[in-house]
Amino acid sequence: MATSNPLLRYLGSWKNLAGCAGGLLGLGLHFAGLAGSYWVLVVAGLYGVGALAAPPEKVVLVTDPEEEAGRLRAELDALVSRVHGFGGRVPGEVAPKLTETAEVLRGMLDRPRELRADPDALHSVTRLVGTDLPLSVQTYLNLPWWYAAARGSGAELVRQLDLLQADAVRVAERFHAADAQRQADHGRYLEDRG
Repeated sequence: MATSNPLLRYLGSWKNLAGCAGGLLGLGLHFAGLAGSYWVLVVAGLYGVGALAAPPEKVVLVTDPEEEAGRLRAELDALVSRVHGFGGRVPGEVAPKLTETAEVLRGMLDRPRELRADPDALHSVTRLVGTDLPLSVQTYLNLPWWYAAARGSGAELVRQLDLLQADAVRVAERFHAADAQRQADHGRYLEDRG
């Protein structure tokens, strides 16, 4: 059972268990007559060696699904607002394409518990919102306008957004497949009942 008390957490940790094993070895050396008059230092030293040699505890951060989805939604909304705020700086197709992709992603983020239950979808949505979309947009915005225009970087940004939108749609189709199947099953049930 997890506890918030740090002392209780340490007492149940691998570091404490390894230290206790080292301390017991030190006591064994004392009773065998090998530790001499410094047996207390030997026991304490072996406890310390065991505690330091043990692997650190894994830190598992479990967040509330609503909080996590809210954070991702806020990041997505900020990116969409930012692109709309740049107006003429980005090609005309970028803002609508990003808005469409955001709508697809919001459809999953609006159901945080179901999203948490589907680790593949959660990973994909987190990657799209937290890394892929911002990286594509920010990389383009980092370029001076004249350089982006000369190199055709706007077309590359549109191509990347097309790929990311296709990825988001693929994930959403898989995520919503069970609901679509339930709806079809219910329709057949209603037909059979009538």
